[in-house]
Amino acid sequence: MTRIAFRFCVAYFGLLCMLFAQILVVFAGPLYAYLAADAIGGQMDSIDKFVRFVGNHVFRTEVAPLRKSYSGDQAPVWVLICCVIAAATAITAVWSILDRRRTEYIRFHAWFLTFIRLCLGGQLLCYGMAKVIPLQMPRPTLITLLQPYGDFSRAAVLWNQVGTAPVYEMLLGTAEVLGGLLLFSRRTATLGGLVSLVTLLQVFVLNMTFDIPVKLLSFHLVLMCLFILTPQARRLANILVLERYSEPATTPRGFRGERANRIAALATAALGIWVLAGGACMAWEGYRIQGDGVPAPPLYGIWNVSAFTIDDRPLPPLTTDEIRWRRVIIDTRTAAYQKKDDSFIPAVAQVDTAAGTLTLSAPPDTGTAAPGRFPPYTYAFTFEQPAPDRLTLHGHFENRPVTISLRQQDPADLPLRGNGFHWIQEYPDTGRLFR
Repeated sequence: MTRIAFRFCVAYFGLLCMLFAQILVVFAGPLYAYLAADAIGGQMDSIDKFVRFVGNHVFRTEVAPLRKSYSGDQAPVWVLICCVIAAATAITAVWSILDRRRTEYIRFHAWFLTFIRLCLGGQLLCYGMAKVIPLQMPRPTLITLLQPYGDFSRAAVLWNQVGTAPVYEMLLGTAEVLGGLLLFSRRTATLGGLVSLVTLLQVFVLNMTFDIPVKLLSFHLVLMCLFILTPQARRLANILVLERYSEPATTPRGFRGERANRIAALATAALGIWVLAGGACMAWEGYRIQGDGVPAPPLYGIWNVSAFTIDDRPLPPLTTDEIRWRRVIIDTRTAAYQKKDDSFIPAVAQVDTAAGTLTLSAPPDTGTAAPGRFPPYTYAFTFEQPAPDRLTLHGHFENRPVTISLRQQDPADLPLRGNGFHWIQEYPDTGRLFR
């Protein structure tokens, strides 16, 4: 049974790692940032027709095409996993018949264990660096700070919770990087497997309980940890649970010669550094272009509307008014205007300080949001700024002339942005809710 289980694991994890471009493309190192999108997108395009065919003819259900929506739990991916299970089962059966006389796979096990260690370590290094350089969960946007808590999904709650405390996010990433680096050495692989298992179990539980669409990948990364630790399970139980003496581990090596094994060890260590550099480059590039490292744009801030005139007629600030705006928010990564009913209309803000113009337009359709969520619009304004915290817009809204007077609000006035760290606290800081 052990040999059959090993054959299945080889077939299953081997196919999984080959079919998921994200797992192998990390070994491009510093080139990862430039190759990832094309490699992952190409892989999705190549399997799309196949999984849809299987869905229609095997599961008798229409499977939607793979979308580049950053969701790893789409229906086609589930179909692909079912295909991998079926293929691995068939490979195991044929392999067991053809190789039924073999009693052990010592050296092959060593090589495949190395392959799994490197694949798992590569994922941890890249995901970890995206947290060490706080990119994966950036700070909550200015728009987020103004939204009611009850409007957030569970996924948004988790993302904003971690992003609010960048140091905590960096520590989470450090644990993942540590586990990943330890996996790139045979001597520290067991410790790396333990560290990785703890961090990935937390990730998997968070994905399950906060409905993060990376459940399939995180679950398989946990399984890969268990595969690495299984040969050491008895020794770990003796030391950590039963308090018994345990013999030193005798992990088989890939080569018979000592020199070849030393070269292989140096090569895998160098590969780990290469992948770590790639993860750092990718995270830094993302942080600088679309993360918190983006410089604040002109007119950055929360601008509260103090007066709104349309057709030369001032509109009172009634919550039932469907035309009057409440705020304009211009952030580093997002922009929006808020209506009096507190709804936010997402926008792309283009500011030309030399010409004194501000253009708000609907975000482009990138395929990551539901179709029709952002109806097209473009509003062009000229602006005057008599004081740093004052702004006046002149232009047209819904083909009607408008003049909008705004006053800037300091984001530090909001508890989530303003409250810092305190060694001494006489009372718990529960924000405005219980004051």
